[in-house]
Amino acid sequence: FADIGDIVRGKDLYLGNSKKDKLQIKLKEYFEKIYNSLERSIKSQYDDTDKNYYKLREDWWTANRHTVWKAITCSEQLSNSKYFRGTCGGDEKTGTQASHKCRCDDKPNTDPPTYFDYVPQFLR
Repeated sequence: FADIGDIVRGKDLYLGNSKKDKLQIKLKEYFEKIYNSLERSIKSQYDDTDKNYYKLREDWWTANRHTVWKAITCSEQLSNSKYFRGTCGGDEKTGTQASHKCRCDDKPNTDPPTYFDYVPQFLR
């Protein structure tokens, strides 16, 4: 999830991959379309001479991260996925896996972890 946020916001540190470069080109195209559809008064907030639209991308991620989280964790394909370490109850050593749509004990929390996608990539 956090890597998706980095990619969307243009902050991914993974370098040297031609597929990543192609993805960034496509993302720039998508965000240019979003930019062009904005009202003039709003466009001025996102002026970007390099056409990277980093501020627009950041704001889009902030507005849509909950929807992306829900799509990832509530899909049938990923419904039994687990985090890389135990996160339910106890501490890191005694916690159990969050295995039901990335939730602990079927709790209806649909919010993404509010911190994880903003932790710098090199610290994750």
